[in-house]
Amino acid sequence: MKKLNCILILLLTSSLAFAQKDKADQIKMALLAAPVDARDGAHVFGFDDDGKFITLREGTNDFVVRSDNPNQEGFEIVCYPKNVEPFMARGRALKAEGKNRGEIFDIREKEMMNGSLQKPGYGSTLQIYYGKDAKYNKESGTVEGGSFRYVIYTPLATSLTTGLPEKPNGAGHPWVMFPGLYRAHIMVTPPSSN
Repeated sequence: MKKLNCILILLLTSSLAFAQKDKADQIKMALLAAPVDARDGAHVFGFDDDGKFITLREGTNDFVVRSDNPNQEGFEIVCYPKNVEPFMARGRALKAEGKNRGEIFDIREKEMMNGSLQKPGYGSTLQIYYGKDAKYNKESGTVEGGSFRYVIYTPLATSLTTGLPEKPNGAGHPWVMFPGLYRAHIMVTPPSSN
């Protein structure tokens, strides 16, 4: 019986150490999406062992980051200012209710129009560090095979108000996505260096 208890304690301790290490790795990974000078105080979201979306670390500045979701294909970590969080949180809540991407877009748009959902601040930027085959290297603390893309929120913006096209003129060129809507934004996808 003593031997069995020792084995159970060892397994529990190992599991806890692994979970703590995984949490630390998720935090390190997520922070790579943020500007260097914002990383120390960014609020960090991640995922528990069951894949549930959780806070990994409370923030002390105006930045929010999220680690890669291990239950989704590809790799993606993100950073955005706190004023975008209500928009993001509403999207997560609607997804949890079983709404699809189109329904989420439509519901949030209606709620921003009627004032019940705070829209992202004009010029707020979502930084996405992503890649179909990208991965986080725990040893080096870097993302391998990833690229950045940027979403600059410009509620109600159009091609006329920004001077930008509604489709990119070429690789890496900025353009207005969802023109005239509250979810309108300038999309910038620099050419991949990989």
